[in-house]
Amino acid sequence: MINKYLSKTACRCCALPIAKTLQNQNAENPQRKQLQPDGHSKTPKTNTEEPYPSHHRPTPEECRAVRDELLALHGFPREFLKYRHQRLIKTEPHINEAKSEPLNNNYDGEDGEESVLDGLVKTVLSQNTTELNSKKAFASLKSAFPTWEDVLAAESKSLENAIRCGGLAPRKVSCIKNVLSCLHERKGKLCLEYLRDLSIDEIKAELSNFKGVGPKTVACILMFNLQQDDFPVDTHVFEIARAIGWVPAIADRNKTYLHLNQRIPNELKFDLNCLLYTHGKRCRKCTMKGSSHKKLAPNDDSCPLRDYWKNLNMDKIK
Repeated sequence: MINKYLSKTACRCCALPIAKTLQNQNAENPQRKQLQPDGHSKTPKTNTEEPYPSHHRPTPEECRAVRDELLALHGFPREFLKYRHQRLIKTEPHINEAKSEPLNNNYDGEDGEESVLDGLVKTVLSQNTTELNSKKAFASLKSAFPTWEDVLAAESKSLENAIRCGGLAPRKVSCIKNVLSCLHERKGKLCLEYLRDLSIDEIKAELSNFKGVGPKTVACILMFNLQQDDFPVDTHVFEIARAIGWVPAIADRNKTYLHLNQRIPNELKFDLNCLLYTHGKRCRKCTMKGSSHKKLAPNDDSCPLRDYWKNLNMDKIK
Protein backbone atom coordinates (compact mmCIF):
# COMPACT_ATOMS: atom_id res chain seq x y z
CA MET A 1 0.00 0.00 0.00
CA ILE A 2 1.43 3.38 -0.98
CA ASN A 3 1.39 5.83 1.89
CA LYS A 4 -0.47 9.10 1.61
CA TYR A 5 2.60 11.16 0.78
CA LEU A 6 4.02 8.95 -1.95
CA SER A 7 0.63 8.54 -3.61
CA LYS A 8 0.77 12.24 -4.46
CA THR A 9 4.27 12.02 -5.89
CA ALA A 10 4.69 11.31 -9.59
CA CYS A 11 7.53 8.82 -9.18
CA ARG A 12 8.46 7.00 -12.35
CA CYS A 13 10.99 4.65 -10.82
CA CYS A 14 9.51 3.28 -7.58
CA ALA A 15 8.48 0.01 -9.18
CA LEU A 16 7.73 -2.08 -6.11
CA PRO A 17 4.92 0.06 -4.65
CA ILE A 18 3.28 0.55 -8.01
CA ALA A 19 3.97 -2.83 -9.60
CA LYS A 20 0.31 -3.69 -9.98
CA THR A 21 -0.50 -0.39 -11.63
CA LEU A 22 2.43 -0.81 -14.00
CA GLN A 23 1.33 -4.31 -14.95
CA ASN A 24 -2.10 -2.99 -15.91
CA GLN A 25 -0.62 -0.09 -17.86
CA ASN A 26 1.87 -2.30 -19.65
CA ALA A 27 -0.89 -4.69 -20.63
CA GLU A 28 -2.78 -1.80 -22.20
CA ASN A 29 0.33 -0.31 -23.83
CA PRO A 30 3.02 -2.83 -24.85
CA GLN A 31 5.28 0.05 -25.95
CA ARG A 32 5.60 1.36 -22.39
CA LYS A 33 9.10 1.07 -20.92
CA GLN A 34 9.32 -1.92 -18.57
CA LEU A 35 10.72 -1.60 -15.06
CA GLN A 36 12.67 -4.31 -13.30
CA PRO A 37 11.61 -5.53 -9.82
CA ASP A 38 14.44 -3.52 -8.21
CA GLY A 39 13.12 -0.31 -9.74
CA HIS A 40 15.69 -0.14 -12.53
CA SER A 41 14.61 0.23 -16.11
CA LYS A 42 15.91 -2.15 -18.70
CA THR A 43 19.11 -0.53 -19.85
CA PRO A 44 18.51 0.95 -23.28
CA LYS A 45 21.15 1.01 -25.94
CA THR A 46 22.90 4.33 -26.30
CA ASN A 47 21.56 6.27 -29.25
CA THR A 48 24.69 6.37 -31.39
CA GLU A 49 22.87 7.13 -34.62
CA GLU A 50 24.48 10.01 -36.47
CA PRO A 51 21.67 12.49 -37.26
CA TYR A 52 23.74 14.28 -39.92
CA PRO A 53 26.10 11.68 -41.46
CA SER A 54 26.94 13.90 -44.43
CA HIS A 55 27.86 16.88 -42.22
CA HIS A 56 31.55 16.37 -41.52
CA ARG A 57 32.10 19.25 -39.13
CA PRO A 58 33.48 19.86 -36.65
CA THR A 59 36.73 18.11 -37.43
CA PRO A 60 39.07 17.15 -34.57
CA GLU A 61 41.43 19.88 -35.81
CA GLU A 62 38.65 22.49 -35.62
CA CYS A 63 37.72 21.40 -32.11
CA ARG A 64 41.27 21.77 -30.87
CA ALA A 65 41.75 25.11 -32.65
CA VAL A 66 38.54 26.54 -31.17
CA ARG A 67 39.46 25.25 -27.73
CA ASP A 68 42.87 26.93 -27.97
CA GLU A 69 41.47 30.21 -29.32
CA LEU A 70 38.82 30.51 -26.63
CA LEU A 71 41.31 29.56 -23.95
CA ALA A 72 43.63 32.34 -25.12
CA LEU A 73 40.74 34.80 -25.04
CA HIS A 74 39.01 33.89 -21.78
CA GLY A 75 41.40 31.71 -19.83
CA PHE A 76 39.81 28.61 -18.35
CA PRO A 77 36.54 29.57 -16.55
CA ARG A 78 37.18 29.63 -12.82
CA GLU A 79 33.69 28.33 -12.05
CA PHE A 80 34.60 25.00 -13.69
CA LEU A 81 38.12 24.60 -12.31
CA LYS A 82 37.11 22.37 -9.42
CA TYR A 83 35.36 19.98 -11.81
CA ARG A 84 38.39 19.89 -14.06
CA HIS A 85 40.64 19.24 -11.07
CA GLN A 86 38.44 16.33 -9.94
CA ARG A 87 38.31 15.00 -13.49
CA LEU A 88 42.08 14.96 -13.86
CA ILE A 89 42.55 13.24 -10.50
CA LYS A 90 40.04 10.49 -11.33
CA THR A 91 40.75 9.94 -15.00
CA GLU A 92 44.51 10.56 -15.06
CA PRO A 93 45.79 10.19 -11.48
CA HIS A 94 49.34 9.50 -12.71
CA ILE A 95 49.54 12.77 -14.65
CA ASN A 96 50.39 16.00 -12.89
CA GLU A 97 47.65 18.57 -13.58
CA ALA A 98 50.14 21.27 -14.49
CA LYS A 99 51.48 19.10 -17.33
CA SER A 100 48.15 18.21 -18.92
CA GLU A 101 47.10 21.60 -20.28
CA PRO A 102 47.98 25.19 -19.30
CA LEU A 103 44.61 25.83 -17.62
CA ASN A 104 45.67 26.51 -14.05
CA ASN A 105 43.83 29.77 -13.27
CA ASN A 106 45.19 29.80 -9.69
CA TYR A 107 42.86 27.00 -8.58
CA ASP A 108 43.22 26.85 -4.82
CA GLY A 109 41.57 23.46 -4.29
CA GLU A 110 39.37 24.75 -1.48
CA ASP A 111 36.10 23.47 -2.93
CA GLY A 112 35.32 19.93 -1.82
CA GLU A 113 33.94 17.36 -4.18
CA GLU A 114 30.28 17.90 -4.92
CA SER A 115 27.95 14.96 -4.35
CA VAL A 116 26.05 13.63 -7.34
CA LEU A 117 22.75 14.51 -5.68
CA ASP A 118 23.91 18.08 -5.03
CA GLY A 119 24.94 18.31 -8.68
CA LEU A 120 21.58 17.04 -9.88
CA VAL A 121 19.62 19.52 -7.76
CA LYS A 122 21.89 22.37 -8.82
CA THR A 123 21.32 21.48 -12.47
CA VAL A 124 17.55 21.33 -11.99
CA LEU A 125 17.63 24.76 -10.32
CA SER A 126 19.68 26.18 -13.22
CA GLN A 127 16.92 25.50 -15.75
CA ASN A 128 15.45 28.61 -17.40
CA THR A 129 17.23 31.11 -15.20
CA THR A 130 20.55 32.89 -14.83
CA GLU A 131 23.59 31.32 -13.22
CA LEU A 132 23.49 33.91 -10.43
CA ASN A 133 19.84 33.21 -9.60
CA SER A 134 20.31 29.44 -9.63
CA LYS A 135 23.25 29.73 -7.23
CA LYS A 136 21.16 31.91 -4.92
CA ALA A 137 18.32 29.40 -5.07
CA PHE A 138 20.57 26.48 -4.12
CA ALA A 139 22.20 28.43 -1.29
CA SER A 140 18.78 29.46 0.01
CA LEU A 141 17.51 25.89 -0.16
CA LYS A 142 20.48 24.49 1.76
CA SER A 143 20.31 27.28 4.31
CA ALA A 144 16.64 26.64 5.06
CA PHE A 145 16.88 22.83 4.79
CA PRO A 146 20.45 21.67 5.59
CA THR A 147 19.94 17.99 4.68
CA TRP A 148 18.11 16.24 1.85
CA GLU A 149 16.06 14.46 4.49
CA ASP A 150 14.86 17.91 5.59
CA VAL A 151 13.93 18.73 2.01
CA LEU A 152 12.00 15.49 1.57
CA ALA A 153 10.05 16.08 4.79
CA ALA A 154 9.28 19.73 4.06
CA GLU A 155 6.05 21.08 2.62
CA SER A 156 6.25 21.97 -1.05
CA LYS A 157 5.21 25.57 -0.41
CA SER A 158 8.11 26.04 2.01
CA LEU A 159 10.52 24.69 -0.57
CA GLU A 160 9.03 26.90 -3.26
CA ASN A 161 9.58 29.96 -1.08
CA ALA A 162 13.20 28.95 -0.56
CA ILE A 163 14.02 28.67 -4.27
CA ARG A 164 11.64 31.28 -5.67
CA CYS A 165 14.53 33.54 -6.74
CA GLY A 166 15.46 30.90 -9.32
CA GLY A 167 12.09 30.93 -11.07
CA LEU A 168 9.67 28.11 -11.93
CA ALA A 169 9.62 27.15 -8.25
CA PRO A 170 6.60 24.77 -8.31
CA ARG A 171 7.95 22.77 -11.25
CA LYS A 172 11.45 22.52 -9.82
CA VAL A 173 10.22 21.55 -6.35
CA SER A 174 8.06 18.83 -7.89
CA CYS A 175 11.11 17.41 -9.70
CA ILE A 176 13.34 17.56 -6.61
CA LYS A 177 10.71 15.97 -4.35
CA ASN A 178 10.13 13.24 -6.92
CA VAL A 179 13.85 12.39 -7.09
CA LEU A 180 14.16 12.28 -3.31
CA SER A 181 11.03 10.20 -2.74
CA CYS A 182 12.08 7.70 -5.41
CA LEU A 183 15.55 7.37 -3.90
CA HIS A 184 14.12 6.91 -0.41
CA GLU A 185 11.68 4.27 -1.63
CA ARG A 186 14.21 2.32 -3.70
CA LYS A 187 17.49 2.76 -1.86
CA GLY A 188 16.47 3.61 1.69
CA LYS A 189 18.75 6.66 1.65
CA LEU A 190 19.05 9.91 -0.25
CA CYS A 191 22.20 9.34 -2.22
CA LEU A 192 23.18 8.98 -5.88
CA GLU A 193 26.81 7.97 -5.36
CA TYR A 194 25.99 4.45 -6.61
CA LEU A 195 25.89 5.93 -10.11
CA ARG A 196 29.69 6.15 -10.06
CA ASP A 197 29.86 2.36 -10.42
CA LEU A 198 27.53 2.17 -13.43
CA SER A 199 28.17 2.36 -17.16
CA ILE A 200 27.13 5.44 -19.13
CA ASP A 201 24.11 3.56 -20.53
CA GLU A 202 23.05 2.54 -17.02
CA ILE A 203 23.52 6.05 -15.66
CA LYS A 204 21.38 7.51 -18.44
CA ALA A 205 18.68 4.91 -17.79
CA GLU A 206 18.69 5.59 -14.05
CA LEU A 207 18.53 9.37 -14.27
CA SER A 208 16.02 9.40 -17.12
CA ASN A 209 13.57 7.54 -14.89
CA PHE A 210 13.17 10.62 -12.70
CA LYS A 211 10.35 12.88 -13.83
CA GLY A 212 11.67 16.28 -14.86
CA VAL A 213 15.23 15.12 -15.51
CA GLY A 214 15.89 15.55 -19.22
CA PRO A 215 18.81 14.80 -21.57
CA LYS A 216 20.68 18.04 -20.89
CA THR A 217 20.54 17.52 -17.12
CA VAL A 218 21.73 13.93 -17.54
CA ALA A 219 24.61 15.07 -19.76
CA CYS A 220 25.66 17.70 -17.21
CA ILE A 221 25.73 15.12 -14.41
CA LEU A 222 27.77 12.77 -16.58
CA MET A 223 30.34 15.43 -17.47
CA PHE A 224 30.64 17.46 -14.25
CA ASN A 225 29.84 15.06 -11.42
CA LEU A 226 30.71 11.64 -12.83
CA GLN A 227 33.75 12.63 -14.93
CA GLN A 228 32.41 10.92 -18.04
CA ASP A 229 33.06 12.00 -21.62
CA ASP A 230 29.85 13.74 -22.61
CA PHE A 231 28.99 17.06 -24.23
CA PRO A 232 25.88 18.85 -22.89
CA VAL A 233 24.21 21.26 -25.28
CA ASP A 234 22.70 24.30 -23.59
CA THR A 235 21.41 27.43 -25.35
CA HIS A 236 24.88 29.00 -25.64
CA VAL A 237 26.56 25.90 -27.07
CA PHE A 238 23.63 25.30 -29.41
CA GLU A 239 23.62 28.81 -30.84
CA ILE A 240 27.38 28.88 -31.37
CA ALA A 241 27.38 25.44 -32.99
CA ARG A 242 24.81 26.62 -35.52
CA ALA A 243 26.49 30.00 -36.02
CA ILE A 244 29.86 28.50 -36.97
CA GLY A 245 28.41 25.66 -39.03
CA TRP A 246 29.16 22.74 -36.77
CA VAL A 247 25.59 21.54 -37.33
CA PRO A 248 23.14 22.26 -40.18
CA ALA A 249 20.96 25.35 -39.83
CA ILE A 250 17.90 23.09 -39.43
CA ALA A 251 19.38 21.26 -36.44
CA ASP A 252 17.47 21.18 -33.17
CA ARG A 253 19.13 20.90 -29.78
CA ASN A 254 18.68 17.15 -29.34
CA LYS A 255 20.19 16.33 -32.72
CA THR A 256 22.97 18.83 -32.07
CA TYR A 257 23.76 16.90 -28.89
CA LEU A 258 23.92 13.61 -30.79
CA HIS A 259 25.99 15.07 -33.62
CA LEU A 260 28.56 16.87 -31.46
CA ASN A 261 29.02 13.89 -29.18
CA GLN A 262 29.87 11.85 -32.27
CA ARG A 263 32.22 14.43 -33.81
CA ILE A 264 34.12 15.96 -30.87
CA PRO A 265 37.07 13.90 -29.55
CA ASN A 266 36.49 12.68 -26.01
CA GLU A 267 39.67 14.28 -24.70
CA LEU A 268 38.46 17.72 -25.80
CA LYS A 269 34.82 17.53 -24.71
CA PHE A 270 35.11 18.90 -21.19
CA ASP A 271 37.38 21.87 -21.89
CA LEU A 272 35.64 22.79 -25.14
CA ASN A 273 32.18 22.61 -23.58
CA CYS A 274 33.13 24.86 -20.66
CA LEU A 275 34.78 27.38 -22.97
CA LEU A 276 31.91 27.47 -25.50
CA TYR A 277 29.45 28.00 -22.66
CA THR A 278 31.54 30.86 -21.28
CA HIS A 279 32.03 32.40 -24.71
CA GLY A 280 28.30 32.22 -25.40
CA LYS A 281 27.62 34.23 -22.25
CA ARG A 282 30.20 36.89 -23.05
CA CYS A 283 30.13 37.24 -26.86
CA ARG A 284 26.97 38.74 -28.31
CA LYS A 285 28.27 38.29 -31.84
CA CYS A 286 28.17 34.51 -31.68
CA THR A 287 24.60 34.33 -30.40
CA MET A 288 23.01 36.87 -32.75
CA LYS A 289 20.02 35.56 -34.65
CA GLY A 290 19.59 35.25 -38.38
CA SER A 291 21.74 37.56 -40.51
CA SER A 292 22.90 39.80 -37.66
CA HIS A 293 26.50 38.72 -38.27
CA LYS A 294 26.50 40.78 -41.47
CA LYS A 295 26.20 43.97 -39.43
CA LEU A 296 29.74 43.57 -38.06
CA ALA A 297 32.53 45.65 -39.57
CA PRO A 298 34.82 43.71 -41.94
CA ASN A 299 37.84 44.36 -39.73
CA ASP A 300 36.10 43.44 -36.48
CA ASP A 301 38.24 40.60 -35.13
CA SER A 302 37.15 40.85 -31.50
CA CYS A 303 35.64 37.35 -31.66
CA PRO A 304 38.10 34.52 -32.44
CA LEU A 305 35.28 32.50 -34.00
CA ARG A 306 34.56 35.22 -36.55
CA ASP A 307 36.37 33.43 -39.38
CA TYR A 308 34.27 30.30 -38.85
CA TRP A 309 30.91 31.96 -39.38
CA LYS A 310 32.35 34.32 -42.01
CA ASN A 311 33.50 31.32 -44.06
CA LEU A 312 30.10 29.71 -43.50
CA ASN A 313 28.35 32.77 -44.96
CA MET A 314 30.75 32.73 -47.93
CA ASP A 315 29.90 29.08 -48.58
CA LYS A 316 26.21 29.94 -48.56
CA ILE A 317 26.79 32.70 -51.13
CA LYS A 318 28.65 30.27 -53.38
